Amino acid sequence: MTLKLYVDRMSQPSRAVLIFCKVNGIDFEEVIIQLDKGKHRSPEFQEINPMKQVPAIEDGRFKLFERYPADLYKRAKIDSVLDWHHANLRRGAVGYALNTTLAPALGLPLNPQAAAEAEKVLLASLDKIESFWLQGNGRFLLGSTQPSIADLSLVCELMQLEVVEEKDRGRILSPYKRVLSWIDDTKKATTPHFDEIHTVLFNVKARLQKHRSAKANLHSKM
Repeated sequence: MTLKLYVDRMSQPSRAVLIFCKVNGIDFEEVIIQLDKGKHRSPEFQEINPMKQVPAIEDGRFKLFERYPADLYKRAKIDSVLDWHHANLRRGAVGYALNTTLAPALGLPLNPQAAAEAEKVLLASLDKIESFWLQGNGRFLLGSTQPSIADLSLVCELMQLEVVEEKDRGRILSPYKRVLSWIDDTKKATTPHFDEIHTVLFNVKARLQKHRSAKANLHSKM
């Protein structure tokens, strides 16, 4: 029976798990759960994941909506990164992208104050990655020589910044040279799957850039 992954590629955790499975040659069936249409709240999906979140995994009668490595030592180290991620980097990156760019697509107003607060969290998180999580001689988190699900989760999170204006993305990321190298190394280590999984995000980015360009041209003619 084929492993099923319930995902939405606009979701950072979904992209991380999809890339992980592809890189490791794990066969699966991708089941799209459209968050923007509320499909994660359907009774059918709640049978898969009562938490109503993606990603979720179904393998026959076995259902999994959290994932951990088997080795206890590696589990503890990776868990420490993932726990920190959800309380810090995720809060900053999602809050910034939402309140500067994505909110109108979800029927919400842009919130400059919330964006400013999220940016502070985001910058503090980038500083922590640069100075602490990217420790040792390895190119990846925790001094590893190979990317783990933690690397994929954090890098996919930072990819959310692709949708914001380029000048803002550059302003935020450019001071963190080690972070930029780590992002690039993670992309290269998971080629071609990284770009393929992020196509949906790149398409959103292209549409937003086209909209901004049209808006700028309109203002220049006024």
